[in-house]
Amino acid sequence: MPKIAIGIEYDGTALAGWQAQRGQRSVQQTLAEAIARVADEPVVLQGAGRTDAGVHALGQVAHFETRARRRPRQWVLGANSTLPDDIRVQWAVEVPDEFDARRSALARRYRYLVLEAAVDAPLLRTRVWRRREPLDVAAMTAAAVAWLGENDFSSFRAAGCQSRTPMRRLTAVRVARSGRLVALEFTANAFLHHMVRNLVGTLVEIGEGRRPPGWAGELLAARDRRLAAETAPARGLTLVDVAYPERFGLPCAPSRGPWPLE
Repeated sequence: MPKIAIGIEYDGTALAGWQAQRGQRSVQQTLAEAIARVADEPVVLQGAGRTDAGVHALGQVAHFETRARRRPRQWVLGANSTLPDDIRVQWAVEVPDEFDARRSALARRYRYLVLEAAVDAPLLRTRVWRRREPLDVAAMTAAAVAWLGENDFSSFRAAGCQSRTPMRRLTAVRVARSGRLVALEFTANAFLHHMVRNLVGTLVEIGEGRRPPGWAGELLAARDRRLAAETAPARGLTLVDVAYPERFGLPCAPSRGPWPLE
């Protein structure tokens, strides 16, 4: 039975997140229904990451199996013809049976946007976390170094996180400014529930001067979520891309958004 991988972009503002939920509009369920129309049979869609309600994606990846034979262009155009405007399939590729959108992933990259502004910015309100105080990017960068490598991120996981282990390997953190926008990017093999948003909340406290850079390392060592900062709002977070072994031949995800770090 053919297995198809797809790349997905979505605006999470009005969505209940990736995971299918009864009575709510989720990315997973909406996509599965659209693809089923193209396949003329039900499909089960498995995603690379379970983004929360309000979180966006530029490079989410999912897979499904089907008896239907369609060209990649037919999967893309067919699904998009019935999808709502806030969800789009960007590409489709037939992959080997061994491919799994979640288990085969080598790394995920998330970007969080913070806006320094005294007044709300209507055009950015669903994309950023507005903060009144200026952020010290250098202090935030110095603080984040303490998190690099494989660590126990218990201080930065949600209380309801269902992961069997708090260990994650954070390979890169970047903080950069463009005018009033500050972008924070995190790359890891995987993330705990709310992990990125909790890391952002901590860095923002440090960036505003309310905590010293060394606090980031202290929180990591404490392994106690009750000691860390508030969880940053979902609206500023975007799943930028997911990395896979080259042998699967997946298209490179675009690094688009309000502004790229590259």
